[in-house]
Amino acid sequence: MIQRALQPRLEAVLFKGKVIILYGARQVGKTTLIRAIEKKIFAADSLYLNCDEPDIRALLTDVTSTALKALIGRKKIIFLDEAQRVKNIGITLKLAVDNFPERQFVATGSSSLDLSNETNEPLTGRKYEFQLFPFSLAELRQKYSKLELHRLLDNRIRLGMYPEIVEKTDEAQVLLKSLASSYLYKDVLQYQSLKRPELLEKLLAALALQAGSEVSYNELAGLLGVNKETVANYIQLLEKTFVIYRLSPFSRNLRSELTKLRKIYFYDTGIRNALINNFNALQFRQDVGALWENFMISERLKYNSNCGNSVNTYFWRTHQQQEIDYLEEQDGGLTAFEFKWKTGKKRVPQLFTTTYPESRVEFIDRQNYGAFVGIEEE
Repeated sequence: MIQRALQPRLEAVLFKGKVIILYGARQVGKTTLIRAIEKKIFAADSLYLNCDEPDIRALLTDVTSTALKALIGRKKIIFLDEAQRVKNIGITLKLAVDNFPERQFVATGSSSLDLSNETNEPLTGRKYEFQLFPFSLAELRQKYSKLELHRLLDNRIRLGMYPEIVEKTDEAQVLLKSLASSYLYKDVLQYQSLKRPELLEKLLAALALQAGSEVSYNELAGLLGVNKETVANYIQLLEKTFVIYRLSPFSRNLRSELTKLRKIYFYDTGIRNALINNFNALQFRQDVGALWENFMISERLKYNSNCGNSVNTYFWRTHQQQEIDYLEEQDGGLTAFEFKWKTGKKRVPQLFTTTYPESRVEFIDRQNYGAFVGIEEE
C-alpha cells in the first residue's frame, strides 16, 4: 500500500490534547489513512465510528459527557469518519476533548461546509486541521521509478489521481463517470440552498471547459440563465466540497493589473475530463495546454500542503493580456511559473520583470517538472 504523505504528520500530533480534523473529498482515501494509523499503532485500543450510519449519528448527537464516556469505554483513540454528518458535531468534539484530554479524537469530513462551521468556534485552540488530496506524483514515487512515472504521465493527466482510478486503470473511465455523477454531488446536494441539481451539472461542465482561464461570474450567470449571486454560491459549495479551487489575481503596483477575475481549477483532472466526457490521448487534444497547467498546479498544491509549506498563490495578468500562469509568495519572496507542454520559446512579460525585479521566473515543462512536484530534489 502507498503510504500517504500526511500519515507521519498526523502521527506527530497524536495525543497533544487536541482534536485532529482531516478534510478531503469523498473517495480520496481518508478512511484508508485513518485505518492505516489505527492498524499501525492502536489496533486494540481504538474505536472506529462511521457517521454515515444513522445509529452512530444518533449516539453522537447532543450527547452528554456521561453517555460519551460509556460509548468510548477504555479506548485510547476514537475515529469519527464523515463527522460532518453529525448535528452539532463541534459541541460533541469540544465535550470530548475537554472531558477526556488523555484520549485522542480524530474526525474526518468530506465537506468543510458543516464540519468547519460547526467546529470553528467550539474548537478554537483545540484542533489540528489537515487536508487529504487524491494521490500525488510524490506519493506514487514510492511505487514507481521516475522513468515509470514519466511514462505514466499521459494517463495520470487524462484519468487523474484518485486512488481507485490509479489502482484500476482498465476500469478508470467507467469509475470516473460514476464518481463525477454521484459521489461528486453527494455532499453538495444535501444543502437546502441547492434547489437545482441540473444547474450544478451545467455549471461544472462550463467550468471544466474554462479550466485555467479567467472566469467571469457575470458571463457564467448569463450562460446559465441565473443571477451572479447564484453562480457565486454554487462555486463556493463546490470549493467547500473539494471539487474545485480558485486562484486570485496578484496585484500590487500597477493600475493595469487585473483585480477582479478568478481562475478556477479542478483538484483532479480526471474528474474534469469526465465532466466533459473527453478521455482522448493528449496528442489528439486541443486543451492539452490547459490540462497541463491544471495538473501541475494541483500537484504543486498537494506538494505544498503535504509538506506543510505555507504559501500564497496567485496568477498575474494585465488588461493588455500580459500574463503569468502561477505565482507563489512565501516569506516575502515571489516566484513566478509558466507551464509549457511543448518546449519552445520562453518569454516573460517585460512589464512583470521590471515591476517585480526581485522575483524569480521558472518554466515548467515535461522535462523538468520533477522538482516542482516533489519527485526529485530541487
